[in-house]
Amino acid sequence: MGSRSQGYFYHQPHHHRSSVVPAAVPRLLHENGSLLGGIAQITPNLFLSRGNVASNRSLLLSKGITCVVNATIELPNFNWPHMEYVKVPLADMPHSPISLYFDSVADKIHSVGRKRGAVLVHCAAGVSRSASLCLAYLMKYHRVSLAEAHAWVKGRRPVIRPNGGFWRQLIDYERKLFGKNSVKMVQTPYGVIPDIYERDRRSLAPYWGL
Repeated sequence: MGSRSQGYFYHQPHHHRSSVVPAAVPRLLHENGSLLGGIAQITPNLFLSRGNVASNRSLLLSKGITCVVNATIELPNFNWPHMEYVKVPLADMPHSPISLYFDSVADKIHSVGRKRGAVLVHCAAGVSRSASLCLAYLMKYHRVSLAEAHAWVKGRRPVIRPNGGFWRQLIDYERKLFGKNSVKMVQTPYGVIPDIYERDRRSLAPYWGL
């Protein structure tokens, strides 16, 4: 079972994986009232945001961020001094091979955390590409299911919504890690979507018009 400290979940490899996600997950405090604004702390060493946050050096320093993962092809690195940058050159398109980067980005987040640093993962909107990479990291290093990881990250950044192709790649990655799946793609009146969206349809309505 994972143990918790300061509101985060941790995995202890010698115990069985918990099927419980913390119930009281704080909601993201939005900048200027914008759903897409702000920076969300996912774990003590991982932050998720939209792209413009990476331009705010004082904010990065205040959060202890030492590495920035830029998951876009359209935004340049800001190359702040003493900041490590990792480029994941992907378009937010279902056919983009984001799974090629699941292991390397997860390993980088883990490595930086072991050195007492922190990582910001961003794309353009902080909705699809960066969120997918965070989900993969949580599965690999916190040993939580995809459904659990999604619930955790969505609790901290409610607007996350990986595209359908990224969901399929995350589902494949979960099966590779654990030999089973907690999420599946289903046909609905809104198209083929993850079944967790179908379960959460009413809560999505204000944001996505479903």
